[in-house]
Amino acid sequence: MMKRIACLTAVGAVLALSAPAWAEDQPAAPTKNVTSMSRTVTGKATVEAIDLATRHLSLKNDEGKTYTIVADKRVKNLAQVHVGDVVEVKYYEALAVDILPSGTPTSAVVEDAGGTAKPGAKPAGAAGRRVTIVAKIEAIDEATQHVTLRGPEGNLVEVKARNPANLKKVKVGDSVQITYTEAVAISVRKAGS
Repeated sequence: MMKRIACLTAVGAVLALSAPAWAEDQPAAPTKNVTSMSRTVTGKATVEAIDLATRHLSLKNDEGKTYTIVADKRVKNLAQVHVGDVVEVKYYEALAVDILPSGTPTSAVVEDAGGTAKPGAKPAGAAGRRVTIVAKIEAIDEATQHVTLRGPEGNLVEVKARNPANLKKVKVGDSVQITYTEAVAISVRKAGS
């Protein structure tokens, strides 16, 4: 868990300070304290072949590339899938960063949610996770554009800001709340429906 929290702290900080190629949302009111970004990726493939005994499915995407996957035993209603059906996947991820007042304690919270199709329906499912980490800014080196964060387990993570202007929004002692959310939804439908 400590490595995962350290990794998520580093990833969140890098994304927050680097102004990546995601759709950047502007806060409702002008503030130096909030940065957020999100993206959604969608895909679909047609079922080319299915072997219920081995739970193997051959899927062909819009570019004509064929993949073979194994449906986990947790996939319900696999017998409802037929050649020609369309598998659709939506993946969403978002990152929000808030600069909190000095003295805010470090912390880490992980929340999971999910669900699957009802009996007799085409297979479908969704799962999501939100990880919220509060880390303390220990050092800012404007010359090298590096920020050192102390995570909730005492680990130090150094990140480089690609956008030096973001360094003006923070100071040593501030706490950074990084909230990373990801969700995936998978569904199967008959072709043409």
